[in-house]
Amino acid sequence: MRFTKMQAFGNDYVYIDAVHQKLEELPLSLSALARLVSNRHFGVGSDGMVLICPSEKADFRMRIFNPDGTEAEMCGNAIRSVGKYVYDHKLTSQTEVIIETLGGLKNLKLSVQDGLVSNIRADIGEPGLSAEKIPVATSLSEFIEQPVKVLDRTLFVTAVSWGNPHCVAYVDSVKDLDVDKYGPALEYMTSLFPNKTNVTFAELVNRDYIKIREWERGTGETIGCGTGCATAVVAGVLTDRCNRHVTVEQIGGTLDIEWDKETNRLIMEGPSHTVFEGEIEDELLPAAAGRIRRKEDL
Repeated sequence: MRFTKMQAFGNDYVYIDAVHQKLEELPLSLSALARLVSNRHFGVGSDGMVLICPSEKADFRMRIFNPDGTEAEMCGNAIRSVGKYVYDHKLTSQTEVIIETLGGLKNLKLSVQDGLVSNIRADIGEPGLSAEKIPVATSLSEFIEQPVKVLDRTLFVTAVSWGNPHCVAYVDSVKDLDVDKYGPALEYMTSLFPNKTNVTFAELVNRDYIKIREWERGTGETIGCGTGCATAVVAGVLTDRCNRHVTVEQIGGTLDIEWDKETNRLIMEGPSHTVFEGEIEDELLPAAAGRIRRKEDL
């Protein structure tokens, strides 16, 4: 079994090519496998697992699993980085890619320079605001900037979803925020978010520029999250803090986010880069998970 660990714009994922290799004899369930490769104690560690599968509707289908083994409908950064992964590994030679996910078809445009993807423009679809569809325990039709008591302070929280639950809270300064304190407090506030939630803390610099820090469900603070950036823009537009086209700064770099008024769809665009890539070709057992080699050493 071969899989590749890749980091693209903050999040790192383990990708398994289920197009060119069969998984019928896999000794683990997909849920258990996702937990295994996401467990940093085994020397692999990721913010999730992605299966690249054949599709009759698109160039390929991707199944996205959270670190706790649950399957997600959509993940913005996984879609962006899998577009680069697929191009670099010659699964498709196209500069426009359609990806099938549980959350629907996603479109990517890949800018190619010297044979490598240098930029990705990803259409991640319409943000979900209906409180009936987002797993939020509220009687409100939309959960937009509601006061929530989190430990020793009150945060004004907005809940948004693209199939994976996100909430955002605007704060005065993300640099001075104790993310390790307030991130898990919001994530595990199951009286409000029954399925737990990803948490974006956002700071408005001006109407065209936002800084964020992201607490990812089941992982902890991460250096980047595409959907977290998009969530900050949606909340900012809804509360008249920012414009519809905004640059969002996160620890791993910046993304340009646009919430199109005509189509109601979110577009995120930014450079695609790989921090680390390696492969494992051994049995998928804990003892084998530490035997990882850089791709250039293969």
